[in-house]
Amino acid sequence: MVIDPSTTKYLIKAHIKADGVIEKPDVIGAVFGQTEGLLGNELDLRDLQKGARVGRIEVEIDAKKGKSEGEILLPSSLDKVETAILAAALESIDRVGPCKAQITVTKIEDTRVIRRQQIVERAKQLLSQILRESETESADITSSVRDAVQVEEIVFLGPDKVPAGPNVATSDDIIIVEGRNDVLNLLKNGIKNAVAVEGTNVPQTVIDLCKERTVTAFVDGDRGGELILKELFQVAEIDFVARAPKTREVEEIPQKLVMKALKNKISADHYAEMYGLQAPKEVPIEEISASPVAMPQRGSASARKEMPQKEPVPQQQPREQREGRRPEGRRGEERQRDEGSERRERREPREERRTAAVKLSPEQETFKGMLASMAGSLKAVILDKDNNEIEKDVPVRDLAEKLKKSKTEIGAVVFDGVITQRILDIAVDKGIKTVVGAKKGNITKQPVEVTVLAGEEFN
Repeated sequence: MVIDPSTTKYLIKAHIKADGVIEKPDVIGAVFGQTEGLLGNELDLRDLQKGARVGRIEVEIDAKKGKSEGEILLPSSLDKVETAILAAALESIDRVGPCKAQITVTKIEDTRVIRRQQIVERAKQLLSQILRESETESADITSSVRDAVQVEEIVFLGPDKVPAGPNVATSDDIIIVEGRNDVLNLLKNGIKNAVAVEGTNVPQTVIDLCKERTVTAFVDGDRGGELILKELFQVAEIDFVARAPKTREVEEIPQKLVMKALKNKISADHYAEMYGLQAPKEVPIEEISASPVAMPQRGSASARKEMPQKEPVPQQQPREQREGRRPEGRRGEERQRDEGSERRERREPREERRTAAVKLSPEQETFKGMLASMAGSLKAVILDKDNNEIEKDVPVRDLAEKLKKSKTEIGAVVFDGVITQRILDIAVDKGIKTVVGAKKGNITKQPVEVTVLAGEEFN
């Protein structure tokens, strides 16, 4: 039913019942016919409707099993008193067409109250929209200004024009990232010493920078980040490696994750051990000096020229020989025997110490065999208190997390990797008694309660 809002202050709602089948025109005719002259000329429905003080009467009627029932809506722009009188007049109707009928007014509704509620709800929606737009505009202004400043701060280095932060040229430490957006994100978080490689083909400018600075490679946590790291390890000198969380990119992670990733960086040598990469290494001076080219062969003419001639050192002779006499009889033989036994006594402790250093306990022999069997695999084996395997073939890169999350009591860990301070700290927390690895890393604090064995100690 459609109500004309222009002629409505109040809405009279009435319920009708009839003992027979009636239709909408029958109800409207009964309303006009039986109220005509009932309330005088001032409240005559026809005149009120012509003057737009009463709206169109709406009726919904439904007939079932020989009886009819429905609703009547009568809009009114009269005052409260006149509207109430008009509603009471409706209840005086007792017949519709040929059927007996009963009309009961259920409610007189003030439509202005409903409109006020609608206005309030709509006003709330509009205010919320205004506030959202204002916040967005403020954020856009701040972001626009910040982005403009960041773009101005980006510099381009070398003939390759690689994008970098303004402090790269003067800083002793630099951070290598993948692209220009990564540099922008680090600038946004106050880090101004980042330089981008712009793809897997590392520019010569970045390679030259790596020779002079302490370098941290900070790459995405996806396949692309791994490829760039492999390229950097082959052509540049990297000191530390930091990764964004898995499947995340440096350009989109917030400040908290940026700082966390840089704080948890690991050494390049450790990363190369974990993932089977080979970092470029400079040839030590000792190797250069020991090479055949740098060192003349013994006995050659050049060697004789270059090596200074030493004066022959006279050997100390026994007193008898210096005096021109030979050791006589048994006294000379006893003296020689005494000197020989003294030399053997001086040698024996050294030989005993060497034998003791090589001797291993049965448990250490077990660990030595396990470590030898997994050489080059970058895998780990976790053992219980009785040295029985709990879990094997654990990738070394996942070992720390595996130990942290383990709910089983662990006795020992044997792995083909570098023993780091982080592994030892976890061992203390989990009550692990023995840690065996291929070699020791940079350990600043070795716990007393953990036995640490490295591969070189078994040789």
